[in-house]
Amino acid sequence: MRIIDLHIDPTIELLLTRRSVKPLTMIGPGPSDDELETILRVASRVPDHGKLAPWRFLIFKGEARTEFGKLLRERFSEIEPMANEDRLALEASRFLRAPVVVGVVSRVVPSQKAPEWEQLLSAGACCQNLLVAATALGYASNWLTEWYAYDDVISGALGLADNERMAGFIYLGSPSVPKDERERPALADICAEWSPR
Repeated sequence: MRIIDLHIDPTIELLLTRRSVKPLTMIGPGPSDDELETILRVASRVPDHGKLAPWRFLIFKGEARTEFGKLLRERFSEIEPMANEDRLALEASRFLRAPVVVGVVSRVVPSQKAPEWEQLLSAGACCQNLLVAATALGYASNWLTEWYAYDDVISGALGLADNERMAGFIYLGSPSVPKDERERPALADICAEWSPR
């Protein structure tokens, strides 16, 4: 049996210190193509009952971020016709906040073995693995959805099928400021040992 010193094991240390980083504080560089491939390989190694791969990835980098921003600006101006120029500029620049953005698409597949709920959880696990892998490679990361993850017009522009929806957009870049910490729930408040009544 392997004995792990929880205070020095690098995997435990990574998981205990992983922290989301605000995209507005991210700078370049983002992951290289090889690093991004590694991150996505890690993201796809999640529990997947029935080997359905109920998720896929959309990668935004370079000029694609600007082009997607144009779609966001146009769509937001349709939703909010009274939006001022500052707000429209914010929508246009959303994906410019990080060098790379990965959209994780949740894809529900008909299955006798894996109910829809399990497939949705698998897509969520994909997002978490993606964050952990990026952190392990020294990158800042953040998992966001925001309004456009739920908009039918944007879903169409992303090429989502009827059985697909966005699990989230993972922003990847380099940190420009030290990571802060936030309060976490006390284990005593969220854990209980089950026993028969």
